[in-house]
Amino acid sequence: MLAKIYSAAVYGIDAYEVEIEVNAAGGSPVIVVVGLPDTAVKESRDRVTTAISNSGYFWPRGRTTINLAPADIKKEGPSFDLPIALGMIAVSEELDGSTLENFSFVGELALNGAVRPVKGVLPVAVEARRRGKRALFVPEANAREAAMVTGIDVYGVQNLRQTFEFIRGESQLEPTRGDMTQFFANHQTYDVDFSDVKGQAHIKRAIEVAVAGGHNLLMVGPPGSGKSMVAKRIATIIPPMALEEAIETTKIHSIAGLLDGENSFVATRPFRSPHHTISDVGLLGGSATPAPGEVSLAHNGVLFLDELPEFKRSTLEVMRQPVEDGKVTISRAAGSVTFPSEFMLVAAMNPCPCGYFGDLKRECRCGPVQVQRYRQRISGPLLDRIDLHLEVPSVEYRDISSDRPEENSAAIRDRVMAARAIQQARFDRDRKTTCNARMSSRQIKQHCKLDSDSQELIRIAMTELNLSARAYDRILKVSRTIADLGGAEAITAEHVSEAIQYRTFDRTLWV
Repeated sequence: MLAKIYSAAVYGIDAYEVEIEVNAAGGSPVIVVVGLPDTAVKESRDRVTTAISNSGYFWPRGRTTINLAPADIKKEGPSFDLPIALGMIAVSEELDGSTLENFSFVGELALNGAVRPVKGVLPVAVEARRRGKRALFVPEANAREAAMVTGIDVYGVQNLRQTFEFIRGESQLEPTRGDMTQFFANHQTYDVDFSDVKGQAHIKRAIEVAVAGGHNLLMVGPPGSGKSMVAKRIATIIPPMALEEAIETTKIHSIAGLLDGENSFVATRPFRSPHHTISDVGLLGGSATPAPGEVSLAHNGVLFLDELPEFKRSTLEVMRQPVEDGKVTISRAAGSVTFPSEFMLVAAMNPCPCGYFGDLKRECRCGPVQVQRYRQRISGPLLDRIDLHLEVPSVEYRDISSDRPEENSAAIRDRVMAARAIQQARFDRDRKTTCNARMSSRQIKQHCKLDSDSQELIRIAMTELNLSARAYDRILKVSRTIADLGGAEAITAEHVSEAIQYRTFDRTLWV
């Protein structure tokens, strides 16, 4: 007898349908799994048969062939346990095959038949809906995550017996419901706020400019000056995520296994802060099974690299492509996978190994060679891709002890959203350009026209500071953002002057 049952597997950030065929025939009792299964799928034979026995069912005792189609794509992970077990029971019980046609199943089985959670349930739910399936059966711990996809019934199951009894109509299950609107309303809040930051008005202004245009940012200052504190609050002034952004971001986090019952959907901007010991694979993604790295987990949010010179130079250099292109492609022998990585890069560092070079209150203990060697750990090409460079001085006592209320994140975010609205109207015909930082060379020529005073100002800056052509484009983009924040139609010398101010620090440090 032959039984067909449907499941899905993840490739990149999307899923594809997997048709599982279970065929029982005479001969010696053996179970054969074909269709490019990996080790975890092959091992499912022992898990599945034990779970079936402990659930009170039987499996075919002759030669059982399990085919995972399409056969030319490698199948990975334990998520096929549940559908394989149901297919084997269906063959043994001679269940009508039409009963399973409109369902899709994913889940790992424990030896006692319990269904354990798996990764990547959200893209699986999206694919099941696209395929026109009536219902999706997932582990109970993954039900809330999958229920965020409307248009398909999602059933969270606890064990194998409960699932099969429901399929045969012997018991009832209530589908899990997800209210996306209510979830967003309850979870689009942050635990931190810019009102916690005392003083540092010029730093807040620069960060507002950076966020308004989606520009990358480097902060340089002594220890304790508040670089990390400010960085953790940047996500709070980025405009709230749209539904499409939230779904795409949640897919990536689901594939990485970062979701749980309480946090079943990503409703706020991600903030990722990897340690400086991270490897190339950890930052970009990869391994034998291509998985998203930190640059993809920060998609639509903030990637914060603290102590930037402490990162391996090779690790920083491989990050240049995702910073520039907004995506990262991982190539392996089995094929290539592309993950999105449109994030705002925020980096922080000390000016020297001891941290007090140029500080007016504490003496630097580093020699000139040490300082130069420390700064040269960061390459010029990477610095060129960072639009704004800020010097963050130590906070004054009068600012720390002041009772004066500081501007909160909501007020700053309102101004940022107003500037982003201007940019959306400007790039309405080009959906790929979401903010000023993503402008192409053609768009820079079209939207960043300068008057004679501005042209002379930027010419002097380019000559005196020896800036690169990429730095020139960055200045124009930042100038356009500053003009948008002020509601100005044209870029003036004042806007260009402020933008140049945010570019000079890299040359005074690294020349």
